[in-house]
Amino acid sequence: MAIPDKIAAAKRINEFLRGVVANAGLRLKYRISVDPPMAEDRDWEKPEILVELSGPDSPLLLERGAELLRSLELLAMEMLRLPANEHEKICFDCMNHRSMRLEELRMAASVAAERVRKSGVPYKFAPMSSRERRIVHLALREHDDLQTESQGEGGRRFVVVSPKNYRPAGRSAPKTIP
Repeated sequence: MAIPDKIAAAKRINEFLRGVVANAGLRLKYRISVDPPMAEDRDWEKPEILVELSGPDSPLLLERGAELLRSLELLAMEMLRLPANEHEKICFDCMNHRSMRLEELRMAASVAAERVRKSGVPYKFAPMSSRERRIVHLALREHDDLQTESQGEGGRRFVVVSPKNYRPAGRSAPKTIP
């Protein structure tokens, strides 16, 4: 389902960011785009509202795995009362961080796939956001010999890549009764 009034949502994000930037004394500029054109590096993300931040304080947003950037994005989504399954409709980016992270996740998925194929043992990624887990699942969706699954709870959810029809040692196949 689309954001009902994207222009109004963008205006609310603008008011929110104006207050944050001014009150925090941040040297940042931002551009808010409604229905931005899809660039090649955004092929797996199709936000309805894209917020691009830049300026001398950009590195602050990207410290600790872009924690502040992700926090601003989350606050904007909560302010707009977007349900969790609609969070991909808003995207905050700074200094092209998002596309670099997408490429990093794609490469990690590829390396994990090869490792699982060679070893036959499942590979567990570190915990990541639902958006990042989705990217890993999508990166491996066409690998017919592998399966992906999210495991864990809350902020500790992670992706597991395993061979198709993998069963851990000690677990036999389900028995069928003739």
